[in-house]
Amino acid sequence: MACCSGGMGFGGGMGGGYGGPGLFDILLLAGIGYMIYRFVKKRREGQAAYQAYGQPDYQQPQAYSYGSPTPAYDQPQPHDDTAAGLSYIRQMDYSFDESRFKDTVMDLFFKVQGAWMNRDLSSAAGVMTDEMRGVLQQDVQRLLQEKRINRLENIAVRSVEITEAWQESGQDFITTLVYANLLDYTTDESGTVLEGSKTDPVKFEEYWTFTRPVGPNQWKLSAIQQV
Repeated sequence: MACCSGGMGFGGGMGGGYGGPGLFDILLLAGIGYMIYRFVKKRREGQAAYQAYGQPDYQQPQAYSYGSPTPAYDQPQPHDDTAAGLSYIRQMDYSFDESRFKDTVMDLFFKVQGAWMNRDLSSAAGVMTDEMRGVLQQDVQRLLQEKRINRLENIAVRSVEITEAWQESGQDFITTLVYANLLDYTTDESGTVLEGSKTDPVKFEEYWTFTRPVGPNQWKLSAIQQV
């Protein structure tokens, strides 16, 4: 913006007919240029920070109850999210191994199923969170009151697949899909079959979620979700 002829501006002098840019105009243009430079620089720095720190932390799915036929959380996230979650877990526990973890899941699976069938969770209390034990204990109490026994026999675990992994609030979480065949039937206390079959095996698919404090600590069952 040039000063007007004969104007009283910082570079135009007092009077005179010079119509070129004055000092004020030059400073104003320089200030605008600097503001544009700062805006572009800040934008690039923001993009670099986003790339360095990555996506926000994955959130824990909502809690769900044993035996619930309706999923209480979204389907497992894409494999990339699971791989990233396992990487975070491994950073805090260098000894973590997926194969050994799956073996641990099978051990805990049989331990919990045995306690459930006996209608006594004390033998598996150490491998469940307090919340999970409370949920199962309600179902056990119902079986005891109705004098029924849910028998799970000839269990053959076909596969254990890790479907989700994440860290939240100082805890590791891993969800696994357990696929098995078994005899699943319910009897009264005299042994009479009330539901299911003692001879026809059924397919078993459930999501079991395990948690522990971050680091090389003991895994505990925190949730069960039927497929």
